[in-house]
Amino acid sequence: MPDPTSPAMRLAALRAELGRLGLDGMLVPRGDAFLGEYVPPSAERLAWLTGFTGSAGLALVLPEQAFLFVDGRYTTQAEREADPTLWTLRHVTEQPPAEVLRTEAKGRRIGYDPWLHTEAALAKLADAGAALVPLDGNPIDAVWRDRPAPPEAPAVAHPLEFAGLDSAAKREEAAKALRDAGEDAAVLADPHSVAWLLNMRGADLAYTPLALAQALLRADGTVTLFLDPARADAALRAHLGNAVALRPPSELGAALDGMAGRKLRLDPDVTPAWIARRLRAAGAEVVAGEDPCRLPRACKNAVEQDGARAAHRRDAVALARFLAWFAGVPRDGLTEMRAAAHLLALRAGGARFVAESFPAIAGAGEHGAIVHYRATEATDRPIRPDEVFLLDSGAQYRDGTTDVTRTLWTGPGAPPAELRERYTRVLQGHLALAATRFPEGVAGPHLDAIARRPLWEAGLDYDHGTGHGIGSFLSVHEGPAGISRAAKPVPLKPGMILSDEPGFYEPGAYGIRIENLLLVQRAASQPGQRKPFLAFEVLTLAPYERALIEGAMLTPAERAQVDAYHARVQAEIGPLLDAPTRAWLDQACAPLR
Repeated sequence: MPDPTSPAMRLAALRAELGRLGLDGMLVPRGDAFLGEYVPPSAERLAWLTGFTGSAGLALVLPEQAFLFVDGRYTTQAEREADPTLWTLRHVTEQPPAEVLRTEAKGRRIGYDPWLHTEAALAKLADAGAALVPLDGNPIDAVWRDRPAPPEAPAVAHPLEFAGLDSAAKREEAAKALRDAGEDAAVLADPHSVAWLLNMRGADLAYTPLALAQALLRADGTVTLFLDPARADAALRAHLGNAVALRPPSELGAALDGMAGRKLRLDPDVTPAWIARRLRAAGAEVVAGEDPCRLPRACKNAVEQDGARAAHRRDAVALARFLAWFAGVPRDGLTEMRAAAHLLALRAGGARFVAESFPAIAGAGEHGAIVHYRATEATDRPIRPDEVFLLDSGAQYRDGTTDVTRTLWTGPGAPPAELRERYTRVLQGHLALAATRFPEGVAGPHLDAIARRPLWEAGLDYDHGTGHGIGSFLSVHEGPAGISRAAKPVPLKPGMILSDEPGFYEPGAYGIRIENLLLVQRAASQPGQRKPFLAFEVLTLAPYERALIEGAMLTPAERAQVDAYHARVQAEIGPLLDAPTRAWLDQACAPLR
């Protein structure tokens, strides 16, 4: 059968395949068997089917209707990318899939690929009245004729100079957690945990340096790594050592079958339902618990913290050079993609640069209101005078991962008063979060409102979280902690790195977001303090957009905070710049008047 080329033909081909299988519909998540945010081209099933290219979404295909569920970050993008004659858009929290299943698919047989869903996600749909049917294969793969091949890049060792702790010590720490809980083993379904535990990286994804692999960690500290042996050269095998057995992924099922009578920990948030069901069928006792590598991975050690600081300094040099260039470059011929490409080229010239940490969000004017906008040849537009340009970008360096957003005014005219007022409210929330001291035990959801308060006072808000965790030469979005009303209440701990990125978006007009990365540290003790407190160290070093700051709105403390931050940027980055860029930086970081 020829590969369907139009969106309508693809949807029709999938419906025909579902009918052949005796199914009334199918759930199609944006994900792969590793359940990560980014997936290789071979796993972009949701994008192939719907045209929607965001990093989170779910489709429900029925014979007469098809639904696409996205969150607030992607509503505008989904409206632009998915054909409205084929797809009915739903907000995933306001009109959740369970509700649609209940009203549109009650009693129907709805297929799903058990590799692409967690049991926790499926449990939310269990009472919706549809008959959920696990499938042995994915029907999309049967109709996607030119599907790309899975990644085959070699895995490599992550040197101790960047990791800070050797794999043997990490394995012992994680194994001890299993022994203390009376558990025999844990399935590490998340490749990030495998990468951290074994000090291993790869190139299977465009923006996250992972080898897509899973592992079985035993309570004695030994590990079975499920990775194609052809992807592990002699150097990696020597790095892994005798305590790590290398097996092809096709042997994972047999290894799980061999765990009969054992107690195994599975993290319900990151483990495919297929794995849990295979273990139960084999007679293993499955215990729901957090991946034993997840929290230690989030709490960066001293070497990783120093690496993050060094990576951000190099990143700041590239940013300063870009911002100075942007301030002076003629607007004629300047487009979103050209601006993003210039910043990428500046970053690529820095030491230890590997890749972008995500596709740059370079949104001019109305495109800035699309929270996760990505310029393409079809959407790329000029950056015009006297408008807002939102640039959210980051890089993967071998010693750290960066993510920074600055909202710029293109000039030469003065920005409107309303725009300055809204930018300043976003800045006030951004500053307030960075300056917060909080007792140990406080979690991200407890802090989210601090960044929103200045906007709330004006009846404004934004439909995304305020902050996410950041990996160490790993994913730019890392759990378990986050600063969001929707995040799990995971207490923040020293060594965690999180973003601070409030925003405001006027659909069809502009977007505002300001983002720095924050490192959680122990706070200096205060007189009379009765319990330990934590505070944030700001890692990102880039000036704010002075043209958009309404100084009269700032309190004296806020003005002092901005001036102190700018003085630090000058002191740390200025000596690393050429004379023209240094002159621009001095002007950009001059004290507020």
